[in-house]
Amino acid sequence: MFDCALCSLVEELIPKETKVGFRMAKEEPQSISKDLQELQKKLSLLIESIQTNSKVVAFMTSPVGQYLDRHPFLALTLLMFIAMSAVPVGFFLLLVVLTSLAAFVGVILLEGLVISVGGLSLLCILCGLAFVSLAMSGTITVSYMVVSSLISYWFSPSLSLFWL
Repeated sequence: MFDCALCSLVEELIPKETKVGFRMAKEEPQSISKDLQELQKKLSLLIESIQTNSKVVAFMTSPVGQYLDRHPFLALTLLMFIAMSAVPVGFFLLLVVLTSLAAFVGVILLEGLVISVGGLSLLCILCGLAFVSLAMSGTITVSYMVVSSLISYWFSPSLSLFWL
């Protein structure tokens, strides 16, 4: 669902060539603003469909959802941590299942050792991922603030008079 919407948005944002082969400077700000308006309209419809989902509404009315809504940096950090820790946790659970199967064969002492070493390894990996997710969410937040400031500066109504 999102892949098709993303593909159509990317195709619409690719500049189309005129008969000459490139655009004139006076036409560019108007076409960019139309493209941005269309993009904004499609993104607002996508966001609205996500926000009206019953599971999202139920989560956002819970105390955890309200807390994360008031603290977006923490929500982004938590999202990055969960996304990046899925693979190590999956490998750890696979290790636990495989060593449990080996315990049924009779290797009980080895299972305790392997799970202990695996647990310590998982702890180290998750601590590292927590630091990386914190750094990445900080970078994304700063990038968002810079890009939104630049876009609002470039496409502010007071500057559009100078392009005419």
